[in-house]
Amino acid sequence: MDALLTLARPDMISVDAMIRRHMDSPVPVIPALADHLIAGSAKRLRPLLTIAAARLAGAQDDACLKLAAAVEFIHTATLLHDDVVDSSQLRRGRVAAHLIWGAPSSVLVGDFLFARAFELMVGAGSMPALEILARASRVIAEGEVLQLTRAHDLHLSQEVYLDIIKAKTAELFAAAAESGAVSAGAPPERRRALRKYGQDLGLAFQLVDDALDYSGDSETLGKNPGDDFREGKATLPLLLTMARTGASEREFWIRTVDRREQTAADFDRACELMRETGALQSTLDLAAAYAASAKAALEGFGANPWRPALEDLADFAVARLA
Repeated sequence: MDALLTLARPDMISVDAMIRRHMDSPVPVIPALADHLIAGSAKRLRPLLTIAAARLAGAQDDACLKLAAAVEFIHTATLLHDDVVDSSQLRRGRVAAHLIWGAPSSVLVGDFLFARAFELMVGAGSMPALEILARASRVIAEGEVLQLTRAHDLHLSQEVYLDIIKAKTAELFAAAAESGAVSAGAPPERRRALRKYGQDLGLAFQLVDDALDYSGDSETLGKNPGDDFREGKATLPLLLTMARTGASEREFWIRTVDRREQTAADFDRACELMRETGALQSTLDLAAAYAASAKAALEGFGANPWRPALEDLADFAVARLA
């Protein structure tokens, strides 16, 4: 990601300063709790994507900066809410905010960040961008609720799983890229191309994250490995493994995923079955296919230093397991 980070550095310095200003509040717990999570985001992928899409689409001004900051606030707000729902212990390598300040404060600060995001969107003065990011906020919430209602579902289909991650993860990637294109005044075909890039990039990232939960470590993940398994989340590696082990392991999956009656050895057993069945590799293969599709969406942009940098970002999405 070095090329992209270098290209975006001047813009991201401005975005970071804007984020800091808009985190401020006379209520002390709000900036303290928000900073705990936001300071842990080293790369700020989603606002970075907004900047890169705007510059690739020809933006010469700073209209995209407020939208990039708004995207980061939307993302951070969803993380605060998710960690409460999932009872997560770690986020971005730090103790989850709700364990320090409590669940009510985490939820309410998430609401504050959503409100700040909408103030920034209004300040950007682009009704199409406001519509894109407002729709994304709604779709993300729908995805989270769908995931919650299908938790521990041993019969979840791959199609529904992809619908969930398209809503809860890929939608904000897509909206980040599309809103950047809008801020640059890009024509509809370029807006669609950058939205497609963002969506497929987001799907690749989430698929690799789901694989990493069974093969990564706390430093790579920023959370504890095995959290998805302990929470009974039916992610693609788990769904493929359950389908491929069939009746021979059915009681194991009912006990550990459906009833969540787990012993210390169960996570290791699940990881072993994933390796034996090739479920992890199949998940990574699908992630690679989405990354390739994201890169293909950029083909119409011609020679531009931002294009290879965004192609590298798609490669990075699937190289994190190496």
